[in-house]
This record gives sequence, structure tokens and C-alpha cells, in this order.
Amino acid sequence: MVASAYELTVPSFDYRTGPYAPNGIPFANGYGDYINMINARDGGVKGTRMKLTPCETAYNTKRGVECYENVKNEGDSGAVAIQPLSTGITYQIIPKASVDHVPVFSMGYGRTSAANGKIFPWVFNFPATYWSQATVFIKYIAEKEGGLDKLKGKKIALVYHNSAYGKEPIRTLEVAAEKFGFEFMQLPVDHPGQEQKSTWLQIRKERPDWVMMWGWGVMNQVAIKEASSIRYPMDHFIGVWWSGSENDVVPAGDGAHGYLSGTFHQPGDNFPAHDDIKKYVYDAGNGLGERDRIGEVLYNRGLVAAMWTVEAIRKAMDIHKTNKVKGVHVRDGFEALDVDEARLKELGLPNFTIPVKISCENHEGPGKVALQQWDAKAGKWSIVTKFYEPMRDITGPLIAEDSAQYAAENNVLPRICG
Repeated sequence: MVASAYELTVPSFDYRTGPYAPNGIPFANGYGDYINMINARDGGVKGTRMKLTPCETAYNTKRGVECYENVKNEGDSGAVAIQPLSTGITYQIIPKASVDHVPVFSMGYGRTSAANGKIFPWVFNFPATYWSQATVFIKYIAEKEGGLDKLKGKKIALVYHNSAYGKEPIRTLEVAAEKFGFEFMQLPVDHPGQEQKSTWLQIRKERPDWVMMWGWGVMNQVAIKEASSIRYPMDHFIGVWWSGSENDVVPAGDGAHGYLSGTFHQPGDNFPAHDDIKKYVYDAGNGLGERDRIGEVLYNRGLVAAMWTVEAIRKAMDIHKTNKVKGVHVRDGFEALDVDEARLKELGLPNFTIPVKISCENHEGPGKVALQQWDAKAGKWSIVTKFYEPMRDITGPLIAEDSAQYAAENNVLPRICG
């Protein structure tokens, strides 16, 4: 295959600086290493190289919007897809990207109602949303308590980052509380989250049966240390998938043992794709991070985000019968994405994540979530549950309501699918 001179601009919205850098760095490394491996091993996507274009946001919404404006028209292709890696940035660029025809892939975060592809044709938030994840946590808790009917009278607390991101699951949990009869406590933590004494004193006093956490960065490790210090049972403490990395639990030592978090992919570096990253990127001296941190949870999250992005680019090339794709084409690639288990195996990622199939109506994909648990003695995460289906009877009406409101406020005419 003859390599094309045309380059695909693949932005990487990084935060290697600021209070959230410890979590931003491994994601950026996984994302970039996968892109660079495809370039080095395959000469790019079907012979068309990708130009990884980092832009430092410091997890700051204003800087993220500036990054978007700087990269959207860059290079031969313009930005073929944006991965904002921030709910705040995602909310701000959704209306811009829709006008500029740049697909936004807010993987498992951002605006949950963007799952409705009829209203949000340019936004994709697969493989699952925060609302789906919240209902899966309720399912898991109910399972441990002996059934959904046993939730009545229980007390469930949410410790959350006091931002658009942290507030995302609240409405869903309010509906679930009303439906199943549990008491729902809300405990906001202000940025960056280092001061939580009063939060955990309240938890010690109120003694909720279960605690969920929607945290990020230093907030996570502080919360886990505080929970340990009041001897809160770690196997009743569940974090969103952004509160479940090695960075979050290692500082608490043995106190973090048994802590749970949501996930949609495997931890560890024992997959053929990791071997290829080591061979084609790190052995050539081009790795973005430390070799021994390949396979950490957030590294793998960046890797899987890059994998789905590359597959959307590949699909776009097939659909439009050209390797010179732009964002407008890659949007079609995302919407026709179908990465099943057979394809994951071909990609060197067998059973690494769940199969994903996207459609015009459904930009969330499968919506399935598993739970992983930290083993402090072994120093590793392991998936300890099946992948649960979300409670669509709760999330469906909420998505319909929120997306309809967005459409009305922004004069969006819903697409007719099919």
C-alpha cells in the first residue's frame, strides 16, 4: 500500500499540568501511544498517517474552548474528531462542533442526553453514560441487599465534584430514590477537592448504607483516605469510572482494599495491542510515558478511546471510498461503528471491552457497565461483576426529556432516522 501525503489531524486535549494532571497524563499517554503505534506499525489508517495534535487544557473550560478553535481547521483534514476529556469543555463545544461539522467523542462523559442521535448528530458518548452507570450502581447495591425491594429505607450518599461533571448523575439518582424508596444524600465537594473533613464527618454521623463518588483527580484519593480513616466499609464505597484508577487508591495503602468503581474495559497490559505499543513505540524511543505504567486503568482508557476513534476513521474511509476524510466523513464513521468481539480480537484486544454498535438514534451504544475492585495486597484492579444492563426505564425518559428541552432552546429540528 502506498502511503498518502495527506495527514489526518487527530487532536489530543491533554492536561499534563494543573490539579488534575495525575489523571490526565496516563489517559493522554494511552491515547497518543495507540495513535503512534498505528502509524508506526501500519503506516496509519489504510496508509494515511494520523498527526497527533496535543493541546494543553489544564482541565480548564476556557482553555479547552481555545484548543478547539485552534485545532478545528488544522492540517489537511481539520480535526477529524475531538475528545474533550472534560464535561465542562464538552458542554461548551457541542453547539460549535455542530456548526463546524466536527464530531465530538465524549467517551462515557459529557452531556448524557447527547445519547439521542436525533437531536445531537455530532456528539457520541458511548459505550455508556453517567446516567446508565448510576442505575447500574443501584442494580449492584440492590443485588447485594437482596433485591430492588430491599432498597426501601436504605440510605445512599453521593459525594460529588461540585461541577457540571459531578452533578450529572443527580437527577437519575433522585428518580431512582423515588422509585425504590431509598433516602438519597447529596454531598458536594468544591474544586479541587483537598478539603473533605466535614463531608466525611457527616458520613460518619449519618451512616449511609452505601456511598457513591463522582470525583476526579486529588478529590478521589482524599475521599478514599478519609473513608478509610472513619473505617467506612470499602466494599460499600463505589466510584464512577473516573474515580477508579491506581492514582486514586495507592495513596491510601491498605485502607483502600475492597474499594469499587465502575468500568467498561479491562485493566492490565497483557493484550497483544500492548505488546505492539511496546515494540513499535517504546522500543523505538517514542513512548509518551513510562513503559512500566502501560496498562494502568487510565492508560487503557486513553487507549480504548483512541481505538474507537481509529475504527471510526477506518469506517468513514470505507463509507466514503476515500482515505482523505474530514470530520464530516468521520461523523458517519462513528454513526456506523460496529466493533464486535471478532474485531476486538483482530485489533489485539480480545475481551478488552464490550462490543459497540452505534446507530442514528443511539449514540450511547450498549450502555453496559461492570464493577472493578481494588486489591491492595496484590496492588491491582480486577473486574468482579458481569456487565450490567442499565435501567432504561429510568434513563430513557430522562434522555428524551433533556434532549427535547435542548432542541427547543436551540431551535434544533430532530432528524428522522431510518
